[in-house]
Amino acid sequence: MRFGLVGTGPWATMTHGPGLVAAREVDLVGLWGRSRDKVEVLSTSLGVSGYDDYQALLADVEAVAFAVPPDVQVELALVAAQAGKHLLLDKPIALAVEDARALRDAVTAAGLASVVFFTDRFVNTARAWFDQVGSTNGWRGGWLRWFSSLQQADNPFGASPWRQERGAVWDTGPHALSTMGTALGPIVWLTAVGGEGDLVALVLRHQSGATSTVSLTQFAPPAAAGFEAAVWGEAGLLPMPPRPEGSLSGPYATAANELVAAAVSGEPHPVDVVFGTHVVELLANVQAQLDAGHAG
Repeated sequence: MRFGLVGTGPWATMTHGPGLVAAREVDLVGLWGRSRDKVEVLSTSLGVSGYDDYQALLADVEAVAFAVPPDVQVELALVAAQAGKHLLLDKPIALAVEDARALRDAVTAAGLASVVFFTDRFVNTARAWFDQVGSTNGWRGGWLRWFSSLQQADNPFGASPWRQERGAVWDTGPHALSTMGTALGPIVWLTAVGGEGDLVALVLRHQSGATSTVSLTQFAPPAAAGFEAAVWGEAGLLPMPPRPEGSLSGPYATAANELVAAAVSGEPHPVDVVFGTHVVELLANVQAQLDAGHAG
């Protein structure tokens, strides 16, 4: 399937571009971005065409992958959906519920395939963990902690304005909700408490009856940075394996291949724009609670 890539930042350079090149079911035709200089550099690196015009890229492809800020993504993805293109989206799919729902409705009405790159849903070791959790009964709860340090000079995402402004809720929050919701079942209720800076603590209630907790910040002291997740219950404690070191282009290639499969079969992918919209709805709930807490 002929793909176009939108975006030229670190994520596009490290993950999206190489992943699309590696995906066996994908023919990466070219890319478009707001900076012509960056388009030239990345397109040369990937060995594909650089486009000056977004509409020209859309005319040459069947699917579009996005590596741009969420508010930019949702606008461009809506144009692509209206042009009949399948969508490989990044998370969160939007920063406003109404925008996410508009994109969901456009994709659904057009009968298009979509996949949202919630990273751990496409990592082999994480998938094996999800399978083990799903095949074992008696889980009562779980937890996830993700502390990162955007302020470190060597963090490739530290210069991202939307991450700086929106903090952990909107950047790592989607991953946390996807991971815990997949492990313990759909999230039916949540409560949020804010701490210093962007620190947020969540309590989640799952349809299964289990409860879980999530702690997130993008600005932890470097010595405290790290990730851990686990579920617990009758079978004991089952920690989630850490992500493999190095590039995430392999999992991204998996996501691209699965988008093609969904487009060919007509069967919706489990991690599609409908799921992505539900996550935005949960995030908006979290943000509203944090805003109300600060106002009080």
